[in-house]
Amino acid sequence: MILEVDKVHTYYGTSHILFDVSLSVDRGEIVCLLGRNGAGKTTTLRTLMGLTPCKSGSIKFHGQEIKSRPPYYIARLGMGYVPDNRLVFPDLTVRENLELAIKVPKKFSGEPWSVERVYELFPSLKKLDRNLGGYLSGGEQQMLTVGRTLMGNPELILLDEPVEGLAPLVVREFASRIRSLRTLGQTILFSEQNLAFALAVAQRAYVIDRGRIRFQGSMEELGANEEVKRKYLMV
Repeated sequence: MILEVDKVHTYYGTSHILFDVSLSVDRGEIVCLLGRNGAGKTTTLRTLMGLTPCKSGSIKFHGQEIKSRPPYYIARLGMGYVPDNRLVFPDLTVRENLELAIKVPKKFSGEPWSVERVYELFPSLKKLDRNLGGYLSGGEQQMLTVGRTLMGNPELILLDEPVEGLAPLVVREFASRIRSLRTLGQTILFSEQNLAFALAVAQRAYVIDRGRIRFQGSMEELGANEEVKRKYLMV
């Protein structure tokens, strides 16, 4: 397992947000964390990245305990994070946004990502090479943010609600690109509310509600479980 999370509890001040959260991601897997607004999805990813430290429990990345480690340390180990608000550099071009993120973690052993490889994955970005990040559409900014994260050559990417607010055509395009990453062996854990998108790209799912994992299993098992979908995903 590249990521092993066991009985994690996370607080915001005195507010208890995550309760006994346990999950795992194997190398080369695409795993989704599904839930409604306020279920604890973003807090889970922020906890894994060290942005919101957990109070108790264990988080192991490559077998190494990273609980309470700062985000820069976790990033250097090979974990990348794509926040839900994208955060592109608005006054830099698409190429400049990508180039500033170049780094190779200590444990990276694959083919390093380059601007050209990112443009192969997201052809629309190549056409926008000299455009400023602040003038891109929401879908283009999301592709740029993922591309910028790839430039850091992460072993594991955390994607926080990657298709929130995107048009249906863009969502389908993004799903195709995520599947392309899967064929390249990229490991991804993403949070999402969009069940159709998750079914199209993920292999396994965890469903979270009120800070607790309520379901875990394959996408086929989740698709067939009407009670879980109705109770926790409002489907």
